[in-house]
Parts: sequence; C-alpha cells; structure tokens
Amino acid sequence: MEKATVIGAGLAGCEAAWQLARRGVSVTLCEMKPEAYSPAHHSAGFAELVCSNSLRSNQLTNAVGLLKEELRQLDSLIMKAADQTSVPAGGALAVDRDLFSQTVTRMIEENPLITVVHGEVTQLPEKNVVIATGPLTSDALAEKIAALPGLETLNFYDAAAPIVSGESLDMEKVFRQGRYGRGDDYLNCPMNKEEYEAFYHALLEAEKAPVHGFDGEKVFEGCMPIEVMAARGEMVMAFGPMKPVGLVDPRTGREPYAAVQLRAENKAGTMYNLVGFQTRLKWGEQKRVFSMIPGLENAEFLRYGVMHRNTFLHSPGFLDDCYQMIARPTVYFAGQMTGVEGYVESASSGFVAGLSLARQIKGLAPVDFTDLTAIGALSKHVAYAQNDFQPMNANFGLIAPFPRRIRNKQERYGEIAARALNVIEAIRSNPLCEDFE
Repeated sequence: MEKATVIGAGLAGCEAAWQLARRGVSVTLCEMKPEAYSPAHHSAGFAELVCSNSLRSNQLTNAVGLLKEELRQLDSLIMKAADQTSVPAGGALAVDRDLFSQTVTRMIEENPLITVVHGEVTQLPEKNVVIATGPLTSDALAEKIAALPGLETLNFYDAAAPIVSGESLDMEKVFRQGRYGRGDDYLNCPMNKEEYEAFYHALLEAEKAPVHGFDGEKVFEGCMPIEVMAARGEMVMAFGPMKPVGLVDPRTGREPYAAVQLRAENKAGTMYNLVGFQTRLKWGEQKRVFSMIPGLENAEFLRYGVMHRNTFLHSPGFLDDCYQMIARPTVYFAGQMTGVEGYVESASSGFVAGLSLARQIKGLAPVDFTDLTAIGALSKHVAYAQNDFQPMNANFGLIAPFPRRIRNKQERYGEIAARALNVIEAIRSNPLCEDFE
C-alpha cells in the first residue's frame, strides 16, 4: 500500500491526512502534542482553535463563506466537523471549540488508514510528506526547513501593510504616475497641508494593538510602523513613504504636500498595497484613520496591516499552486506557514496538498482549481504573488474578476460565487477526478 507522512495535526495537517486516507494512502500523522506544546496551544486534541470559536462568514457573498462551501462540496474533514459542532452565530459559522477539536481527533483516530505518532519531529522525510507545522514551528524543524533548496526566505514575523480593493478607490482623487515620470506603476493619493496634518494627528491618537512574540523595537527599525514614524516627528512621514518628490498632481499641476502610494498586488489590478504602511493599529482604527487618505474614503480593506510572530515561507518560486515544493516534488507544505492566513484558508491548503500528493502517488495528474474558485485563487496567490509576499486571507480580490461589470457589490460577488461553485461541480463530475466520489 502507498504510504505518506503528514507532520502537524492542526487544521491543515488533519485535512491533508484525511484526503490522503480517503484515497487509499496509508498515512503516518506526526503530532508533537502532548509531548510538547507550542506557546499558542494548550489542549492535547487535534485541530485546536486558539483564537476564536468563529470560522467567519457563512455567506456566499463573502470570500471565506465561498471557500467553506467549496470545501463542503469536496468532502472536507474540517468543514464536516465544523458543521457538526456549530453553535448559533447569525451569518457566521461558529463552533464549540472543544467539541470541534474532539470531533476532528476522533475522526482521525478512527480512520484505519491513519496512524498517529506523538512526539516532536526534528528531521524531514525525503519524500511523500506534507509539512503542516504551523506559524509557531519549533526552532529545530524551522532550521531544517530554512535549509531546503529553493527557499529564498523563512520569515519569522509579519509586518504587512493594508491591502485595499482597487474598485473601491475614488479615481477622481487618485492618479496613476511613477516618480519623475518613470512609468505608471503606482497609484497616488495626494494630500494638501491640512489633510496631512489631520492624518498625522489621527495617527498619534489611534489605538494600537499589542505586539507579541519578538523584540518590537528591533523589528520597528527594519520595517517601522507608520504610527511609530509619525511619533518621531510631524514631517518624518513626508520625508519617508509619503514623500511627494517627483510627483505632479494632474488636478493642480503641482507637487502635492504629501502623497500615499498604492502598489498593485496582482496583475489584474484588483488589489492595492499601501506602500510603507506597516502598522500595529487595531483593525477598526486602521479603517477609521486610513480612510482619511484622499481617494480611500470608501476603501474596502481586503487585508488589514499586521505585525506579529509568524513563521512563514517565501512561497513564490518555492511552492507551486498545489503547495508542492518545486525542487523536491514529493514534498508538500500546508497551513499558515505557506502564506495563507486564517483557519479555513489553512484547511483549504491542507485539502489541496493532501489531494495533490495522493494523486501524485497514484500516478494521476493534479487538479487545477483555477483562479475562478476561492480554493484555487488562494493557492495561486501562494505560488505566484508579486512584490513583497505576505500572508493573505481569502478575498474576492484574489479571484478572477467577473467578465461583466456589475456595480452592486453583493450581486457581483454572488455571480462570482455561483461561477466558482459551477467550476467545483465540473471538477467533481470529471471522469478523471473519480476520486472525489
């Protein structure tokens, strides 16, 4: 019988092991608990939810709601357990955390093709393995991962700027221009003196989130939060990421007092990063303060800025869109360490990695979920993201735009979701994918 190893029994690892086993592959699932615990984990059960009992929206007009429904249609272990242990939460999917973990643990332990081995793993198998050790991977294993061929960087913290939806920008105020006329790769949000001063004072007064897991001051010097920069002097931002030098506002014909630059996160131009705006402001404060930037008054934030301890791979160029290691094609990664952010997203990566390894072992071609689905769009972000790679939640900015312009956002997202579920159904009914039956 074909054999595989999965390292880590979080949501991603359990999902990967389940998908391998349901396709007839014998799985050794390695989990260091209860022999050892990461700083974030406390119970001995698998798939421990440590932050919240909510798996976020269940609505198809929300990208993570669509992701959950795609996984349901494909027989996801995590979604099966979540639906069985759900508690009332309006339009969200919330679960009894203990019961959820117990359910996943029982289903894994009762599967005759899955053997659980407890204890810390310090050596990586050469082949047929899914590594799903999470954002707090042990130092010993992280050292082995960092030495793998083709890995550009193993990051140990997030210091990410917010990302906004391109279609939510007010293009009457925003202009496209590179500094000194060098191309037009950036969008610019110009500020006059009064706007800049109001923004500066709002930053000083905004509430900050605590930063855990590393020496904050050391990190701040390497990627200084915008609010820390503001605290060092009123004009520090205007000589840093908000410098207007080399820009001409076409509305006035002059250089603005200050400017916030936006850089495209994808080729389609559906997502834009606020350049130099790493931040540790609380999310509500980010929405309030950054919406003061001209052109961002009604911006939809696809990802808020974050700054916390988080081990993750520089996946583009290291992993493909099946979460498969390019230099060692029988080694897969899954979970938050790949650059997906969130519980459901982690389960999605485990699903794709487990499915892909099982099909590879059996000599079958990988399944391309395409960028029309939330599952596929997330995996393609991990494999092909441009610029400064940072972890990402599922969002509609990752999914291919709908070909017909629909002004109403909820209607547009509904059409994108319907299209995605049609793709999932086509994959399930494809004779070449009979292992979905």
